[in-house]
Amino acid sequence: MKLFEKMTLCAKADKQRIVLPESTEQRTLTAADKILADEIAEVILIGDPAEINAKAAELNLGNIAKATIVNPADEAVIDKYAPIFYELRKSKGVTMEDARKTAQNPLYLGCLLVKNGDADGQVAGAINTTGNVLRAAFQVIKTKPGINVVSGAFIMMLPDGLDYGTDGVLIFADCAVVPDPSAADLAQIAVSAAETARDIAHIEPRVSILSFSTKGSAKHERVDKVIEATRLARELAPDLLLDGELQADASLVPSVANQKAPDSPIKGRANVLVFPSLEVGNIAYKLVQRLGGVEAVGPVLQGLAAPVNDLSRGCSPEDIYKTVIITCNQAIGAKQSK
Repeated sequence: MKLFEKMTLCAKADKQRIVLPESTEQRTLTAADKILADEIAEVILIGDPAEINAKAAELNLGNIAKATIVNPADEAVIDKYAPIFYELRKSKGVTMEDARKTAQNPLYLGCLLVKNGDADGQVAGAINTTGNVLRAAFQVIKTKPGINVVSGAFIMMLPDGLDYGTDGVLIFADCAVVPDPSAADLAQIAVSAAETARDIAHIEPRVSILSFSTKGSAKHERVDKVIEATRLARELAPDLLLDGELQADASLVPSVANQKAPDSPIKGRANVLVFPSLEVGNIAYKLVQRLGGVEAVGPVLQGLAAPVNDLSRGCSPEDIYKTVIITCNQAIGAKQSK
């Protein structure tokens, strides 16, 4: 069974409540209609009910009637959620008046629903910048305990015949968020990427923190950073199957690992690759995607206390549909790990 089939079945078996705050945007509504028709998730739309329903009728989307609509202009809604934002941000100088204004912003209101346990995750970015999507998530949902770095992973689904990772699936991180991670950042990215492997790809993680050196074959401060990151990651997650510093071939090819790192617990069978910087990760995933014919799904945001995922503003309805499935699986995994 292909990965997305597994993810879809998991989402259907344990329906999550996913907020789509860009509720009058055509691609978002089209995706929401399909999500509801396929019974993937319970959909929460943020916006004016009359406007949403009129747009749905215009697009002939008959399933939108099954969605829950939360109106940010409703005083009862603001009365419920503004105090939550006020308590979260009053130490930063936010007044109750500020909080009431902020709670009318669909991105923030969606995150407040998640924070309050009234939703399980949010998907946005079709018409909002990544910065705006992340800012709301940082200020309201915040990061997981022990984690203060949000990063972006790609799920790389290899074509038949390429025997790497697990069942042709690899996780690449960070390819989207942190430009120059410290050793502590890298350690947290590694632990978060392992959770992505479990929750979304449904594989048991074998994590390699990558370098241009394998086990001391080169000396450099950048190598030292990876060595320290490996040590810190082991402290954060002592039961995690993880190793570093390893070159890519020693991470992925058992015969090379035998020669370069015979004592490595990964043994050349890594399925999670953690890159030492954003430029390396971003370049690597795009090269693999284009030259290797690999399907790259993401970025999946990892490290938040509850899932919020960002879309490209050039996304299609199918992209939104798939991102909702991913977000459902994240939410299910987060609940199971508590």
